[in-house]
Amino acid sequence: MFIAHIRELDGEEQLLKNHLKNSAKLSGHWGKKFNLEKTCYLAGLLHDFGKYSDEFQYYLRQAVKDPNSVNRGSVDHSTAGGKLLFEYLHQEEVNPFQLFLAEIIGDAIISHHSSNGLQDFYKPDDMRSVYLERVVEKTIPEYDLMKERFFKEVKSEAEFQSDLRVANKEIEQFHQNIKTEHAYFFLLKFVYSCLLDADRTNTMLFEAHREEESVEVDTHTLLKNYQQHLEKHIEELKKSVPKTAINQLRTEMSETCKRFAGHPTGIYSLSIPTGGGKTLASLRFALNHALQHSKDRIIFVVPFTTIIEQNAQVVRNILEDDQHILEHHSNVFTEERVDQEDESESLEQTQELMKDNWDSPIIFTTMVQFLNVISSRGTRNPRRFHNLQNAVIIFDEAQGVPIKCTHMFTESLNYLKNHGQTTSVLCTATQPSLDKLPKELEKDGEMIQNLSEIEKSFKRVDLVGKLKNGAWSLNELADFGQEILEEKNSLLMILNTKSAVLKMYQELKERSLSNVKIFHLSTAMCPVHRKDILKELRKQLKNTKKDQKILCITTQLIEAGVDISFESVIRSTAGLDSMAQAAGRCNRNGEAGKQAVYLVNVSSELEKLSRLKEISVGKEVTERMIKDNNEQPRLYDGELLSAKAQTSYFERYYNHEKIENELVYPVKKSSLTLFSLLGNQKNASQQYLDKHRKKLGLVLGSSPQTIGHHFEVIEDFTTSVIVPYKKDNAQGARIIEDLNGELSPNEVVPLIKEAQQYMVNLFDYEITELNKNGAIFPLYNGNIFALTENSYSNEFGTDPTALAASDELIF
Repeated sequence: MFIAHIRELDGEEQLLKNHLKNSAKLSGHWGKKFNLEKTCYLAGLLHDFGKYSDEFQYYLRQAVKDPNSVNRGSVDHSTAGGKLLFEYLHQEEVNPFQLFLAEIIGDAIISHHSSNGLQDFYKPDDMRSVYLERVVEKTIPEYDLMKERFFKEVKSEAEFQSDLRVANKEIEQFHQNIKTEHAYFFLLKFVYSCLLDADRTNTMLFEAHREEESVEVDTHTLLKNYQQHLEKHIEELKKSVPKTAINQLRTEMSETCKRFAGHPTGIYSLSIPTGGGKTLASLRFALNHALQHSKDRIIFVVPFTTIIEQNAQVVRNILEDDQHILEHHSNVFTEERVDQEDESESLEQTQELMKDNWDSPIIFTTMVQFLNVISSRGTRNPRRFHNLQNAVIIFDEAQGVPIKCTHMFTESLNYLKNHGQTTSVLCTATQPSLDKLPKELEKDGEMIQNLSEIEKSFKRVDLVGKLKNGAWSLNELADFGQEILEEKNSLLMILNTKSAVLKMYQELKERSLSNVKIFHLSTAMCPVHRKDILKELRKQLKNTKKDQKILCITTQLIEAGVDISFESVIRSTAGLDSMAQAAGRCNRNGEAGKQAVYLVNVSSELEKLSRLKEISVGKEVTERMIKDNNEQPRLYDGELLSAKAQTSYFERYYNHEKIENELVYPVKKSSLTLFSLLGNQKNASQQYLDKHRKKLGLVLGSSPQTIGHHFEVIEDFTTSVIVPYKKDNAQGARIIEDLNGELSPNEVVPLIKEAQQYMVNLFDYEITELNKNGAIFPLYNGNIFALTENSYSNEFGTDPTALAASDELIF
C-alpha cells in the first residue's frame, strides 16, 4: 500500500492512488472550460508520481514516527513526473505539440513544491536550463520501479498514452488561436495554478476529515440573487435622493452600464467622472455581464486596502451577503524567500488550509495582490491564477498600475480576454493611454459616451496652482492650512509620504488649535484602525461648524474610492491623475458651489521622493502643465481636469526619459527586462550551444523562475505584520494572544481571516529597526509576525518611537 500523506491529528493514511486520481479530476475540471481538461488532468495525475519510491514511503512514515530523524523536504518526489513526460513525449522528429505538452505539464509538476515557483526553461544570467537539469540530467533512484507501480495501480500504460494523445490535440488547438508567443507563458501559469489548487485542496480535505467536496457551485443562482438585490437598492435610491442634475446623470450612466453588459467578452474602459457613482455602476455591469455570459466570479481590483474595506462593506450591505464576498488584503503567512527545490509539506499543509485561492463569487483585492498572482514566485500566489479565468475583473483606478509592471499587466489582460474568457473593465475618471503603448492593450471600447459634456456637468472644483519658487516648507504649509481654516469649516491635506503626513500632523497638533479637530490617516495604521478614523471623520464632517472645524492630514490612500467630502483641499503635487482624485474629495456633491483645490510644491526636506520615481516624475510633469496652463489658459480647454489635459499628461508621462524604458520592468544592475523573459529570448539557443556544446532543444524559452525572483510590485519587499490595535471593540491584541497559543490547523483558519483587518505592511528595513528595539515578535512557528503593544499608537499607527519614521508610501 502506497501513501501520499499521513494525517497529523490521528495518523490516518491517504492512499497515493486516491490522491493522484482526485487531484487529477479536480485539476481537469478547472481546465475543461478552456478545452484543456486532459492537459490539466495529467498534471494532477503525475504530480506525486515520485512518491511511488521505497525511499519516499520510508521517509514519510519515519517523519511521523520520529520527526527529528529526517530532513523535511529532503526526498525529491516532484522531478519524476516531469521526467516521465519528457521520456514519452520529448523525442526528435515528433509532432511539435508533444514538446509543448511535455514542457508545460512537466515544468508545472517539478515546481509544485518549489519556493522558486515555476522553473526556468532558459536561465539568462548563467545560460542554464533548470528544467532540463531536473528532467534530463538529474538521476532519479527507483525510477523504473515508480513507473511499474504507477501503471499497475493508477492507470495502464496504454491508457496513459491515450490521455497524452488527447492532451496533445488540446495544445494543438490552443496554438491555432495564439496571437503572441507570450500566450504560452500564461498557459503554463494556468496549468500550474490548476495543479497547485487541486493538490492543496485535496490534501486540505484529507487533513480536515472531509469527503471530496463538490466542484460545482451554483454561481448563477447566487449572482441572480445579487442582481435582484442591487436593482431593488437602485430603485430605493432613486426615490430617496434629491432629483438634481448630477443625480440624474449618475442614474443615466448606471443604466448605460447595465445595457452595455450585453457586449461580448472583452476589455472595456468605464470613464465615469469622480463622484459619478462608478462603484454601483461597475457592479451593475459586472453582475449583468456575468449572468449573460456565464462567468464564474467578479473580482474588484483596487489600488489601496482602504478601498477594499469601504467598497466590500457597501457591496455586502446592498447584496445582503456576508458569506460569499471575500476581502483579500495581503498574505498573512510570510512567503519563503530562500531557494528551495522541494518545500516541507508539513508546513505547507497548515498554511494552505486557509484556502485563499480566490474561488469566491465576489472578491475584493488590491493591484499589488493581482500583479503578484501574475508574476510572483512561490506557490501561494500562482495558485489563484486559474480563478482569474472566466471572470469579470473591475480595475478601480486603473492608472494605479506601477509603471514597471505596465507591459506585463497589459499582456496578462490580453491573454485573459483571448484565452481565458475574462472581461476586464478599466474603471477610472483618468484613463491611462494603455492602448497607445508599444505593447498595447487590446481595448474593445468605452462604456460612456459624450464624456466631455458629462465632465462639464460634474465640475464642482477649480484646481488652483500655488507653486512657489523655493517650494513650501513644513511651517509655511501648516500656516497655509490654518489660513484656509479661518474661512472654511473643513480641510483635507494630502501629502506624498507617511513621514511627511506624520510630521505635519505633529506640527499642527503642537500648535494646539483650539477650534480644530485633527485626524491622521496613513498605511502605518491597520485596516480596522483606518476604518474607525474614517467613520469618526464622516460623523464629524456632518456636524462641522465655525467653533469646531475639521482637518485631516493623509497620504494618497484617501483619494481612490473613499466617499468623503471636504470644503477645501491642499494637495502636494504628484501625477495629474492624483490631482483629479484629490479633487474628488472636495465639494463631492456640489453642495457649496465651486470650491478650490490648491496644488502645492512641497520641499524635498519634508517629502523625500528620491526612491519614489513614479510620484517624482508625475510631480514634474504636472508642475510643467500647471505653468503651461497659467501661460496659455486655453491650452487644455481652460481646465486642468479636462480629458484633453489627462491625455496630454499620460503622453508626456509615458514618454518621459525616466519612464519610457521602465515599462518593460528592467532588472537593476542588469541588461535584462522581465517582460522579455515571458517568451523565447534572443540568442538564447546560441548562447546555450556555445556554453554547453549541445543544443538547448526546447520549444519554450521563458524564464518564470527569474521573473519571480526579481518581481516585486513595491520596490522593497514588505512583510505583513499583525498589530495590537484594541481601541473600543477592536480585537488586534486578542488575535495576537490567541495565535501565540497552541492551535490546531482548523482553529487557525478563522483567526487568520480575522487578522487580515489588523495588519500593516512593513518594509525590510522597518522590520530590522523594530527587531533592534524588540518591538516585533514571531507567532505560529515563526510564520506570522506581530508588534508589541507599546510599538503601535491608537493615534497614528506604527509608532516611530519604536521605528525610524518611513519615507516610503505603501500602495
